[in-house]
Amino acid sequence: MKIDSKKTYDCEPTLTDTQVLEFCKSGFLAFEEVVPDEINQRTFAFLEEHPSGEPTQIFFEDWFVDNVILQPMVVGAVRSLLGQNFGLPILISNHRVQCPAPPQGWHHDGDSPFGHEVNFLQVFYYPQDVPVEFGPTEILPGSHFTETHREPEWQGGYPTTARAGSIFITAYSILHRRSESTAAGMRNLLKYNYWRMVAPQRDWIIEPDFDFHAADYGGHGHAKHVAQMLFWLSGKAHEFRTIGGQGWPYSGSRANQVDKSYGFPSGPPHR
Repeated sequence: MKIDSKKTYDCEPTLTDTQVLEFCKSGFLAFEEVVPDEINQRTFAFLEEHPSGEPTQIFFEDWFVDNVILQPMVVGAVRSLLGQNFGLPILISNHRVQCPAPPQGWHHDGDSPFGHEVNFLQVFYYPQDVPVEFGPTEILPGSHFTETHREPEWQGGYPTTARAGSIFITAYSILHRRSESTAAGMRNLLKYNYWRMVAPQRDWIIEPDFDFHAADYGGHGHAKHVAQMLFWLSGKAHEFRTIGGQGWPYSGSRANQVDKSYGFPSGPPHR
């Protein structure tokens, strides 16, 4: 299926409540080696023939769309986060780097919207092995809620080292950089977006025992953003309330509490 023949796509959601919460907390999901080796090799060869920063011609190749853009595990996660009939990519970028190369500075991509809404997703696809020597993209988990500035030498991110055929779904606003590479060769990294076309609702895989009150949203400065994003994705943004301080959704010292947190909304979001 060529992308120009069908701009939207639908499938069954594959993420659970817990996995959606984990995306809200970290701002990314990893799918390792999900694209077949034959497709990785064809993609790499295509990029050698089309060494453009935006090789959008690849969207007219059925073998690429069917195995990368519509990779079942990936689009199942996209469907879970963006809802039915999500929009397919209309632009693709190749962060093509001749290694060795110095690291980039930490940055949020241009026009990043900071907050709890998830109206589109950014995706990275590695068509080749990218060990640490090849300068994989490094991301800072949980940095997608507020604009942050970091010096280039700041350390402590999560390196997306991966085998060929690995795909990473990220919040567009997550803080990231290309890490330093020491090996010799060409590194390709394809980047594209999927888009929300419907209002959010909790129609992913619902876990009967998932407790919105007791869920681990994280500590101070982070938990309120995570909980608000989860409520928004559930279609219940109007129900989100927090009183701050040690109240819900702060989870940092919950193990030592003698009773349930104050401040939880009147009821958990439902379908």
